[in-house]
Amino acid sequence: MNKMIATLINELQRRTPTIMDYDKFAQYAVLLPLIQQDDEVFVLFEVRSLQLRRQPGEICFPGGKMDSCDQSPRETAIRETCEELGIEKEHITHIVPLDYIFSPFGMVIYPFVGFANITCMQINEREVNDVFTVPLSFFLETKPKIYRVSFEPKPEEDFPFDDIPGGREYNWHPRHMEEHFYYYKDKVIWGLTAKIVYHFTQLIQKGKGE
Repeated sequence: MNKMIATLINELQRRTPTIMDYDKFAQYAVLLPLIQQDDEVFVLFEVRSLQLRRQPGEICFPGGKMDSCDQSPRETAIRETCEELGIEKEHITHIVPLDYIFSPFGMVIYPFVGFANITCMQINEREVNDVFTVPLSFFLETKPKIYRVSFEPKPEEDFPFDDIPGGREYNWHPRHMEEHFYYYKDKVIWGLTAKIVYHFTQLIQKGKGE
């Protein structure tokens, strides 16, 4: 074996593989806040401010993009929750990670779940229009409606069709994505927020052996 290649192989053997192009993904973290009221547990949701440029008025969890000051996605989720709900870090406890999500739009989202004490909450009105809670039991007892969204490939005008088999008649395969929807009273909880809730309830059901 060529000496240079042998050296490279030895170096690669010491390398821990990761996800290809991971550094190009924008990284976000969110918190699924659980609220204990008497003997019942609720899930807290935010309604995004109508003044925001992205997704105004949509229902979501506290969270946002990782900053350079954040040591981990967990820190991002805590910091964003504190900033948006106006609570202290000490008011968020029992924080555990859920499975992370790769979005087809170049994002990786790290969801966490934890208990939040909101007795002294002062929402940041620049980002949050309102908050509301839904009994966790509702999600455990209600299956989401699931709809598929298809994305059709559309090559750019200067795409080198002559260099691929089939040329312009190449058999592109559309991509599909499932969107989850929960309907609670007058609220529509959908998209990644609903998907995270569903994932959380599945973990609970699995833990119960159901």
